[in-house]
Amino acid sequence: MRILIAACFLAASAPMETAHAAPARPNRISVSYVAPKNPDHQPIYQRLKQVRFLERLQEFLSPVRLPRTLRVRTEGCDGDANAWYDDDAIVICYEYIDDIWKTVPAETTPTGVTPVDALVGPVFDTCLHEFGHAIFDMLKLPVFGREEDAADQVAAYLTLQLGKDEARRQIGGTAYAYMTEAKAATEPPKLQHFANEHGTPAQRFYNLLCIAYGADAKLFGDLVEKGYLPKERAEGCADEYRQVAFAFEKLVSRHIDRALAKKVLHQSWLPAPTTRVMRHPGAKQQP
Repeated sequence: MRILIAACFLAASAPMETAHAAPARPNRISVSYVAPKNPDHQPIYQRLKQVRFLERLQEFLSPVRLPRTLRVRTEGCDGDANAWYDDDAIVICYEYIDDIWKTVPAETTPTGVTPVDALVGPVFDTCLHEFGHAIFDMLKLPVFGREEDAADQVAAYLTLQLGKDEARRQIGGTAYAYMTEAKAATEPPKLQHFANEHGTPAQRFYNLLCIAYGADAKLFGDLVEKGYLPKERAEGCADEYRQVAFAFEKLVSRHIDRALAKKVLHQSWLPAPTTRVMRHPGAKQQP
């Protein structure tokens, strides 16, 4: 009883923050390209600006109503190939984009991943992943399990709301990056490797394919037929997708401007699959 009385007193005396908070609204994302410190990143900086990458990302995310401005920028990170969300800001490092660029295949792969999809796919996915962290924080959303896994699920779910062709290309490009990273390991991972807050590249690869297959077994059916996604995992993927979709609908959908979202999702977001990608000077020969 004493605990209950104390809780009621604290609730009554707590400041009414929401009463004075600015109302959440769409179109609350600002973007900027910070000039790179490393001259080797100048081509990345110029190309991103040329294709208006951040402006297109800004438009894609604009339907989400946010309580304050979310800043998104690309910048040099002193050699750290990374991306993160912190303090109402998403940072995408040129070093990270450079690492992805190095792995882009010279030609379309046997699995149908084009060079431009191998580049744009994982970079766009990373932006959506960090946006997942942003909405968890800014919208005060509860998260069960590891937040990194949940952010991966947000990124995959948003991707799967694109048109079928673009969703297929985006999933393919992101999966290519995960598998390339997994295959690059020359030694078995040490035990401490599994302590990372992120899943391993192989785990993230299979999780992504599972959500995609669970969303549309016809569009992604070849993933199982060709053995990329084990049949044993595929059996539960429809449930995995429904779980993510249910969580998004319950927690996030009420923060979305539906009319604006409909307009956004009717647009094309990826470059044409035939878009030429310049080979990275340090790219390794693809096997």
